[in-house]
Amino acid sequence: MTTDSTEKLLVEGVQELYYTEQQLVDAIGTLADQTEYEAAQQAFSEHRDETQDHVERLEDVFEKLDEDPQTKEERVVDALIEEHEQFAQENDGDTLDRYNISLGQKTEHYEIAAYGNVTSLAGKAGYDEAADLLEETLREEEDALEELSQAGEQFDQSEVED
Repeated sequence: MTTDSTEKLLVEGVQELYYTEQQLVDAIGTLADQTEYEAAQQAFSEHRDETQDHVERLEDVFEKLDEDPQTKEERVVDALIEEHEQFAQENDGDTLDRYNISLGQKTEHYEIAAYGNVTSLAGKAGYDEAADLLEETLREEEDALEELSQAGEQFDQSEVED
């Protein structure tokens, strides 16, 4: 792989993440509003604020790459949001809460993979400052997944006890 193609993959990956994070700011807010289970609701609310920080951090990454911030549509995220909208129209209560937790986990797994890839590409292309910023977000996404996973386990346990 040439340096040009590595940089192109990096920029496109950051553009996709920029799109993803922008879409998720609102989507995570919706999850927080729709979820009644307190631990998950709190995790969503906290991560929504963090996601807005991710948008701003990606703008810093674009600056380190000497690129203008631009989005590139990411169909995976669009599909997850659309799937949620359909499910939420047909379900509520505990079923919707568990679905929202699961969807949050799916989203975090996707973001962890995407951030892992662009962090590696940034390092390989010699953009160490950008790589550090991307890695910071990667760690926050991993923490968010852990928090949602714990909320899911607690939710499942409370369902068994009821």
